[in-house]
Amino acid sequence: MGVKNLWDIIESCKKTIPLHHLQNKRVSIDLSCWMVQLQNVNKSHCSLKDKLYIKGLFHRLRALIALNCTLIFVTDGSIPAIKLSTYRRRLKSGTEDEINLNNTSSLRRNMGSEFSCMIKEAKLLGMALEVPCLDGVEEAEAQCALLNSESLCDGCFTSDSDVFLFGARTVYRDICLGEGGFVVCYEMADIERELGFGRNSLITLSVLLGSDYSPGVRGLGPESACRIVESIGDKGVLQRIALEGLSFARKGSRKQGCSRRCNHKENESDRQLNINGSERDLQGEKHFQQVVGAYLKPKCHSADSEAVHGSNIKEQRCSKS
Repeated sequence: MGVKNLWDIIESCKKTIPLHHLQNKRVSIDLSCWMVQLQNVNKSHCSLKDKLYIKGLFHRLRALIALNCTLIFVTDGSIPAIKLSTYRRRLKSGTEDEINLNNTSSLRRNMGSEFSCMIKEAKLLGMALEVPCLDGVEEAEAQCALLNSESLCDGCFTSDSDVFLFGARTVYRDICLGEGGFVVCYEMADIERELGFGRNSLITLSVLLGSDYSPGVRGLGPESACRIVESIGDKGVLQRIALEGLSFARKGSRKQGCSRRCNHKENESDRQLNINGSERDLQGEKHFQQVVGAYLKPKCHSADSEAVHGSNIKEQRCSKS
């Protein structure tokens, strides 16, 4: 999911660029996101036994390799402890493989699940096409963001919007092949310039609206959340919350501000925000600090780690220079 409503909020920054603009680019790929996309196509056309998702993956890789792109798969590692409540909700709706959630630390994924087997098949295809794979410590999009922010890749493919909160600068959300092929691209520089939302602002929006790490503030919609965050500014928003807690949202929601930066219209719930000084709110403020830490300091392989060196991405970068 990423951050609730974030793709809609940054819609005005979306760019559709011709596929050939990726010529000679170094690109990381959040493999799980690609496989979910391809799995959905597979389900709409035939059974998983036909492995249409592998054919789709092959065509994507072939098109990018033909453009002399340097590619690297990045896979998810353990499930972060802060994300376990999200997995509990997904399990109840039957959208995730069953795992043991009676734990407060990060959990290893079920490597025997159907989806994990699909990931293994994808990695084998990548090996055959000389596409290296970096197995993430926890979130794949966080590892992709680190590679991008450390200039080890020029951009990353993922559909998880929280990749920006982890520090990514250039994100490709989707790809279309064939004649007139294109990619859907978002640049953090555009988000900062056009919307005034930097990384700190996006992290704050994730707490207010909800994300994989936070349920959000009840009664607060995207229009009000955007107005609150932009009224404070990116530089001081995290410090402001550290000093005032989530009560700052109630104050900010009463202020009048320009809403041109948010594509969502105000709804009734936006006018029913109720935040007080209860024990529950204090717990929420503590959770907020955990969310901030999870986004600012995610568990990833560092740029100079053996895992990154072993993926040959640094050597590939040098060969492109």
